[in-house]
Amino acid sequence: MSESVVVIGNFDGVHPGHRRVLEAAHQAEPTLPLIVVTFWPHPLSVLRPGHGPQLLTRLEERIALLKQAGADEVRVIDFTHDFASWTPERFLSDVIRPLHPRRVVVGENFRFGRGASGTVETLREYGRGRFEVTALSLVQFESEDTCSTLIRQQLAAGNVRRAAEHLGRPFRFSGVVQQGDRRGRELGFPTANLPVPAILACPADGVYAGWVTRLDGLDAHGVPLAGRAPERWPAAISVGTNPTFDGLQRRVESYVLDRTDLELYGARIAVDFIDHIRGQVKFNAIDDLIVRMRDDVDRCRTLLRQEAA
Repeated sequence: MSESVVVIGNFDGVHPGHRRVLEAAHQAEPTLPLIVVTFWPHPLSVLRPGHGPQLLTRLEERIALLKQAGADEVRVIDFTHDFASWTPERFLSDVIRPLHPRRVVVGENFRFGRGASGTVETLREYGRGRFEVTALSLVQFESEDTCSTLIRQQLAAGNVRRAAEHLGRPFRFSGVVQQGDRRGRELGFPTANLPVPAILACPADGVYAGWVTRLDGLDAHGVPLAGRAPERWPAAISVGTNPTFDGLQRRVESYVLDRTDLELYGARIAVDFIDHIRGQVKFNAIDDLIVRMRDDVDRCRTLLRQEAA
């Protein structure tokens, strides 16, 4: 195998700090293939079951984002209890050295090996005479360190605009549309429903303005795009359990504004969150819910027109 430049990390969300690591690797070794080493599932979910963070992206989305950011190859390490017991030296000799790195690039807070005992200095000591090491400081936005934890906190607070500022793009939640109880259609607001797995991060319960994009290569009516760009539609988005009807399953329900002709069951879609409209409310009367939904839709329409202008 020829030489490479290697970057290592979890890269959940692939935010600007992560992208800066890849950019620095490419700038330092522009002629070498860039290999990303990442881990799945999240190490904390293995080491402390039930305490792992909710992830900002699915694995396939992480890989796609890393390749968009310049990775030529993404190596996914299956993070198991056995792997967690490896010494830092074994990780470097068994995983990194076979990639023949000329340079390894990481964040300055990078830790690895049993008990997170490996540090950047450990990496430099091992690499002496073998490869160069570059460690980068965290990226900041308005004096705040950009990190996946902060982005999760902003989403949990419903602050999708702040989350987007640290992500470098709107937060996206994707999945395959499932058939719901069809109550939205009965109320005049048919929705595309995505379940929220416990492993994934999602904005706080409430109503949001955003965009829905179909990802399966078909248009609104199921016709192949044949080279055309995916369709994107403005939407009013509800996150929660639908408490007015005593719902239990947490879902992302998207009403595409002024469209009642869409048939999206079974389609893979992406929901991009732009702004928070209000929190989740339990209504005592259906008529009160409908009035509020009409107001939500009007507010979303106005906001998204301004955002698109």
